[in-house]
Amino acid sequence: MSELEAFLVRATALLARVERLLPPEPPSPDFAGTIAFRWRSRGERGWLQPVAQPHGIRVEDLQDIDSQRDLVDRNTLQFVRGLTANNVLLTGARGTGKSSLVKALLNRYHVQGLRLIELDKNDLMHLPDIVLSLSEAPYRFVLFCDDLSFDADDPGYKTLKALLDGSVSATPENVLIYATSNRRHLMPEYMQENLATRYLGDEVHPGESVEEKISLSERFGLWVSFYPFNQDEYLDIVRHWLRALGVTDVAGETVRREALQWALQRGSRSGRVAWHFARDWAGRQGL
Repeated sequence: MSELEAFLVRATALLARVERLLPPEPPSPDFAGTIAFRWRSRGERGWLQPVAQPHGIRVEDLQDIDSQRDLVDRNTLQFVRGLTANNVLLTGARGTGKSSLVKALLNRYHVQGLRLIELDKNDLMHLPDIVLSLSEAPYRFVLFCDDLSFDADDPGYKTLKALLDGSVSATPENVLIYATSNRRHLMPEYMQENLATRYLGDEVHPGESVEEKISLSERFGLWVSFYPFNQDEYLDIVRHWLRALGVTDVAGETVRREALQWALQRGSRSGRVAWHFARDWAGRQGL
């Protein structure tokens, strides 16, 4: 065997050993058979991981947010029908149905070609690659960023800002971004920033740092605000979930009293708290 042949044999063996250490090539996403995905990344590589069991919540399960539901529902319907629609920012009190609404709309419109891709804040740097990979697919995609907020030096901030409105290339017509946040402007706001505000007669001119923070949230075409539930609304949600879980006696005084105590212990009358109480109550009745 010549020296060249010996070298090629050794190189082939070395490459085979290295390939066994590398992660396998991720399969191509099956958009026809799966309706929800999560973006996963390892180093510079990323792929769409199918969600085996998407959340089964229905739009009809969302109580006492009728105006918010109708706004986002109409926007999503426009989108799946190929009409113009806006990126959506859902903000407000915790546990009031922001992310549940997005999941429920997926369940309503997935038969019309809607698909959901969930992104973590740390994966926003991959947005240009994700959008490019989806641009030719015959489906409508909502990129879903849940509980989104930024610090001043987060790298994904400028990527998202450019993609929403500001990049040289336009976002494909089959991609929208839906984001939820407890912060209206997605970034922390500090008292010292107000000191830079200038007053010219009756006009107020915010400082540059305030303007920078507002500039991201205003690039979402549709803002939808969610508000804390009052006591009656909270009890309505409790009764709805109890009925959904098979409890027949949902109007009794014992249910009302314990549901209110449950909310008091947690310091919140949110839809999430109502769901947790209903699961606990239905489970206890089953015992």
